[in-house]
Amino acid sequence: MELKEKIIKQISENKVILFMKGTKEMPMCGFSSTVINILNMHNVDYETVNILEDPNIRISLSEHSNWPTIPQLFVKGELIGGCDIAIELHNNGELENLFKSLD
Repeated sequence: MELKEKIIKQISENKVILFMKGTKEMPMCGFSSTVINILNMHNVDYETVNILEDPNIRISLSEHSNWPTIPQLFVKGELIGGCDIAIELHNNGELENLFKSLD
């Protein structure tokens, strides 16, 4: 399976997935850590992909999403955005509503 196909499959198979630097247990940048903290506050089940394991993940992911920065949060197959957008949606309550729609 080609890397881009693998990324698309991961996005489609997980209701919430975060492509990040590092892991849930050990984020390797402040932006990734912030999004992890937000997801944990909402007690949502989510998967992560450590883009540092393979530099080609970042390239293929950005080609797929048309979003240049990491982290990238996807919910129900849709790109939500990066850290700034996750913070904004968390603060205005939209992220909570989005997560409620997962059930």
